[in-house]
Amino acid sequence: MPDASRSVSVVSTLLNEDNKPDYAGKIRAEYEVIRERTANRSNKRKLLSYPDANANALKLDWKNYAATKPAFLGNKVFNDYPLSQLVDYIDWTPFFITWSLAGKYPAILEDEKVGKAATDLFADAQALLKKIVDEKLLTAKAVIGFWPANKTADNDVQLYAADESGSAIEKLHFLRQQIPKEEELANLCLADFIAPVDNGECGTDYIGGFAVTTGIGADELAAEYAAENDDYTAIMVKALADRLAEAFAEHMHERVRKEFWAYEPAETLSTVDLISEKYRGIRPAPGYPACPDHSEKETLFSLLNAAEEIQIELSESFAMSPAASVSGFYFSHPESKYFSVGKISQEQVDDLTNRNGKDIAEMTRLLTPNLD
Repeated sequence: MPDASRSVSVVSTLLNEDNKPDYAGKIRAEYEVIRERTANRSNKRKLLSYPDANANALKLDWKNYAATKPAFLGNKVFNDYPLSQLVDYIDWTPFFITWSLAGKYPAILEDEKVGKAATDLFADAQALLKKIVDEKLLTAKAVIGFWPANKTADNDVQLYAADESGSAIEKLHFLRQQIPKEEELANLCLADFIAPVDNGECGTDYIGGFAVTTGIGADELAAEYAAENDDYTAIMVKALADRLAEAFAEHMHERVRKEFWAYEPAETLSTVDLISEKYRGIRPAPGYPACPDHSEKETLFSLLNAAEEIQIELSESFAMSPAASVSGFYFSHPESKYFSVGKISQEQVDDLTNRNGKDIAEMTRLLTPNLD
């Protein structure tokens, strides 16, 4: 789905035996139209060759950049994190999208068409959220980590041991935009935001990683309501768990900027500012536009020891379980920003498999949505 926040309502429809046939037929018809349209559409924009895209990489002033050293190197685990500290960080707009109510919060509560339904839904959500928080019906856990790092000669980021011995440990492999850009605009890659390995001016840079979950107990709680034929509340549990997970990621990133990496110790941003991403630094997640390769989660989870420390498991398709979990990387450079890699060539996929040592057929399958 183009918008994962709609997954709850979609799954609910598919589980309803009366609604499923009509819904599935509608989706099949829509995709047939999309297939025909795509087949008849000529490629209007020719990609840059992979070498040309690399030649147009972002060039930052590393000579005058001083990397901030995190307060600690290696991992830090947070068990049984207080849910009450996450509530104020919830972005409610995606919650309403989950229930197929379009509109931004809080304006949606006053909307002429859906305002009444949105207000009633929001009241139910607040009541259940209070119960979840007060009775500690869900468990929140997190692990974050920081490591010395440098960009290599290609589009990889080499990580070094947390003891600063200089020994190389894991490597992160990123993809570069190949879409032609206007003059003076770079073809971006996440590795561009890390100081290069041959940089003799600012020394070693750093990169961070995180995994958070508020989904421990969510399936069991939802199942209790479902057993009572209360599918509405069962769905609400999972929707709220998802919102709390995103809020946890937001909250932890704020603590990283102000406390654990402390490159913005005096930051004072409102919840609206945080949702609008007005902070310095980014937290891109594997599988999302700037890092479309889901398989990078394997390296991230290995670095964080996420499965053992906070009980988040990866499926064969790199989905996280519990579902109400978020993971990604921390970049601190002032010029770092979110972007979409977009379409890439098979040439870049071939190069990626040479760098990460993975099966080319598997990587081609994983990156099919991005292949030109």
